[in-house]
Amino acid sequence: MYDRDQDKKNIVLLAVEHKQPRVYELLLSLKKKDKIKGSIFCEVDSEGNNALHLAAKKANFTWPVPGAASQMQWEIKWFQYIKNSMRERLILLNKEGKTPEEVFTESHEDLVTKGGEWLTSTSNAYSVVAGLFVTVTFTASTTVPDGVKQNNKQDKASKILASSTYVSFCTSLIAVVMFLAILTSGYRKRDFRGALLGKLLVGLTAFYVSIASTLISFSTGHFFIFGNELKSEASYLVTCVLLIIFFAFAQLPLFFHLLWATFNKVPKRNHRLSFPCWFSMGD
Repeated sequence: MYDRDQDKKNIVLLAVEHKQPRVYELLLSLKKKDKIKGSIFCEVDSEGNNALHLAAKKANFTWPVPGAASQMQWEIKWFQYIKNSMRERLILLNKEGKTPEEVFTESHEDLVTKGGEWLTSTSNAYSVVAGLFVTVTFTASTTVPDGVKQNNKQDKASKILASSTYVSFCTSLIAVVMFLAILTSGYRKRDFRGALLGKLLVGLTAFYVSIASTLISFSTGHFFIFGNELKSEASYLVTCVLLIIFFAFAQLPLFFHLLWATFNKVPKRNHRLSFPCWFSMGD
């Protein structure tokens, strides 16, 4: 337990450097039970690096989360997790005269750039489509369909059309604002902790709601044209359900992966949010 390797790294330093949360959590539990000395968490290696310096170094593997932005987010989470768990007083500078924060900034410059590029490309793609939805739904929300008759059946359909069009317009506008907020952000290191991915999740949620409500609005508007010729409204319901299922297969795995990555407090190196083989985003 107290042995060191050739670089004078003990088990705590190795667990932190290789980002092994289960091993580190076990060591913390042993320390709380006084089965190991607390000083083992304060030791440094041959280069003067303490546990925080090693936690600040970029991982030599890929975290099980999608996109470079989520990778950066989990790098920050791991560093903060180790920092918050340290109760002992650590040596702030290594032999190169660098603090853990300086080591983190230097080793993650390329990942910050890649994360910004990933967010830019993703936001650009979604904002274009969301902008089209804003244009279409604004026109539809201010246009009264021809031939609307004042009977119970079509009066109900007109309310569904008006409400779904309004929801689609508002949510698509929210999505555009969120994606533009990402595009105009400075992609600072600390923003990857939650702000940027939070905006992306809000934008994606609004975008998905806009698609669903637009589908309902379109189906209801189509009902005004062929409503009198149909014996049942089941065809519209079946069409909406099938399209929503198809959309869920195509987009929701990415959304749930981002959601899981954002709200997972402690990064797990080998744990991944799993979906059935027919419901995955295809790595």
